[in-house]
Amino acid sequence: MDKLEYFKSRIEATISPMEFMQVSRADPAKMLLVDVRNAPPEKMGGKIVGALHIPQSALPDHLSELPRDRIIVVYCWDVWCNLAARAAITLLENGFDALELIGGFAAWNALYFPTENL
Repeated sequence: MDKLEYFKSRIEATISPMEFMQVSRADPAKMLLVDVRNAPPEKMGGKIVGALHIPQSALPDHLSELPRDRIIVVYCWDVWCNLAARAAITLLENGFDALELIGGFAAWNALYFPTENL
């Protein structure tokens, strides 16, 4: 894979918090956010408003709870975390349409987008 193919693939597999907000305002039923962080609620500092919390380690056991007619947007802690990428692979291997939220919960917070307690 050359650099151009890499960057095209990266764009196809991810969505930024700003893009997510634009799409969800235009079509609220198009995507579903899933928080895949593996941590006790008291360590997580909340979650994105409306997101489901299904830890990446438990995701295979909860696939039947996810809609197949929506794009599943997964997120984890930050850019250094690969839980969302792992979760996206699981979802794609099981026939879901999935994207990774770039920057995870940290990017969402940095933009002062809405969060809620778990």
